[in-house]
Amino acid sequence: MRRASVERKTKETDISITLCLDGEGRAEIATGIGFYDHMLEQLARHSLMDITIKAEGDLHIDAHHTVEDVGITLGLALKKALGERRGIRRYGHAYVPMDETLSRVAVDISGRPFLVWKLAFTQDRLGEMDTELFEEFARAFAFAAGITLHVENLYGLNNHHKIESCFKGLAMALRMAVELDPRRGDQIASTKGTIGG
Repeated sequence: MRRASVERKTKETDISITLCLDGEGRAEIATGIGFYDHMLEQLARHSLMDITIKAEGDLHIDAHHTVEDVGITLGLALKKALGERRGIRRYGHAYVPMDETLSRVAVDISGRPFLVWKLAFTQDRLGEMDTELFEEFARAFAFAAGITLHVENLYGLNNHHKIESCFKGLAMALRMAVELDPRRGDQIASTKGTIGG
């Protein structure tokens, strides 16, 4: 089983995350931000990764530090669990409809962190979470994990549907990308012979 545990403690947050790539989609999420917890539960369920997140942050200020630092820590856990990335498919993508909304997510476990984010909201908050923080999560996660991540909402009206379809798309794209390819065996999916470092 490919798994990792990472702890990150600063003056702003105290976070511990356990991640199992070859799980069943189980989630134990407690960030203190209800809507964020809901999205992270979607990430676990649809990626079939088992994810445990315990986060305490300076929510009396706002949710920014907690959201970003969970993204960093989750990205570090993914990177650690992947190890040398031997045998993985490397690339993953998904189109996810949710009622009137359609979103597309593509992932390359490349070792070259990059984020393309094309998602616009028509309200400032969902629950107690500022909608601008979803991009902060995506950037923190992608750069800490060392992945290239493209997230795009193609169309839709409901802001909840927009972001939920993107989290589900991320989950399904990651599931595809981290999956072990039986045809690849122990090889690394790069002509360089290494991914990242």
